[in-house]
Amino acid sequence: MSFELFVAGRYLFARRKQAFISVISAMSIIGVGLGVASLIVVLGVMNGFTTDLRDKILGANAHVIVMSSKPAAMRDVGELMGRVQDVRGVKGATPFIYSETMLSTPHGVKGLVLRGIDPQTAPGVLSILSRMTRGGLRDLPAGPDGAHGIIIGQELANRLGITTGSRVNLLSPDGQKTTTGFAPRIRPFRVAGIFTTGMYEYDSSLGFVTLDAARDILGLPEGQVSGIEVVVDDVYKADVIGEDVLKASGGYPYYVRNWMEMNANLFAALKLEKTAMFVILALIVLVGSFSIVTTLVMLVMEKTRDIAILMSMGATRSMVRRIFMLQGTIIGAIGTALGYVLGLSVSWALQRYQFIKLPQGVYSIDHLPVLLQWSDLAAVGGAAMLLCFLATIYPARQAAALEPVEALRYE
Repeated sequence: MSFELFVAGRYLFARRKQAFISVISAMSIIGVGLGVASLIVVLGVMNGFTTDLRDKILGANAHVIVMSSKPAAMRDVGELMGRVQDVRGVKGATPFIYSETMLSTPHGVKGLVLRGIDPQTAPGVLSILSRMTRGGLRDLPAGPDGAHGIIIGQELANRLGITTGSRVNLLSPDGQKTTTGFAPRIRPFRVAGIFTTGMYEYDSSLGFVTLDAARDILGLPEGQVSGIEVVVDDVYKADVIGEDVLKASGGYPYYVRNWMEMNANLFAALKLEKTAMFVILALIVLVGSFSIVTTLVMLVMEKTRDIAILMSMGATRSMVRRIFMLQGTIIGAIGTALGYVLGLSVSWALQRYQFIKLPQGVYSIDHLPVLLQWSDLAAVGGAAMLLCFLATIYPARQAAALEPVEALRYE
């Protein structure tokens, strides 16, 4: 053990005549600990919300979408899908049709985002299709009565008072030409399944039918699709893999979009909010570090005689400076460790017991999600230790600036 560390430990842990300084030291440790614990818990919750939201968005949308500026280029896309699936990093692909229609029932009418899918390949791309509460994809093809099946969200089913097996009508805005002019194209469907994601936007306005049923209601030619949905093995490399997919598709008139582009504003806002929370809660650690300044300044005043004796016995000014810097750093380290223990314990309890419930009608999840990342834990610890270290500089310099002769003159 070095001389400086030995003296710093003696000053910090030995019994003192001035109990008030010990109380301030304890308050400094508690302040740093609470700040670190708050940062860990809040950043964990923010990560949990972001990840949960990302997973639900990606459950209803692909990681990469291939589309064309020329609709004719999206007919009979079997060969194009083969080239896309051969791209490194691509796990699966499926064709889709996208449009907006009206869903009509005896209990009301509701706008619907209609998605035409291939029941064979879509489940490997859209995880939302695995969250069925009733029914399933096997009931999507047309039945003996000629009516195709449709899968809708739980919120939409509750609003219109329908369930699996109910008959509904879809109205296409494109219409069809009749002797009396243009009339909306109407087709009967039966509810083949109901899904739930926890996101009101999806559960209240999204519907899935087969590609053939979507072409029929929208009046599209045989083999026509809106694009190809692609799922990749690393969602954070969707932009890079998307560029490879575009090269494999042959370029113009094809173009690609990835989930980060389509939801850029949302995730940018979440990232900004996380950064703001980090800065705000770091102020708690800053308050604790100011307490360290107070502790060390008062300790310098108390130990003036000791410092003078040490310097007269050969201790250099740099050694004295290191003694008080080490003492403040030890306080910060103990507070940071205490914060880690408290923060990780609270995060574990929130994740295990879920004792804080959230209203499902307001949030997309019924409890506080917690996801701790090593990068965040390292950033919290590093920020706390840096603030505590900076708080030691002024008192340590004042201690090193003492003149032994002046300090011992009246002793």
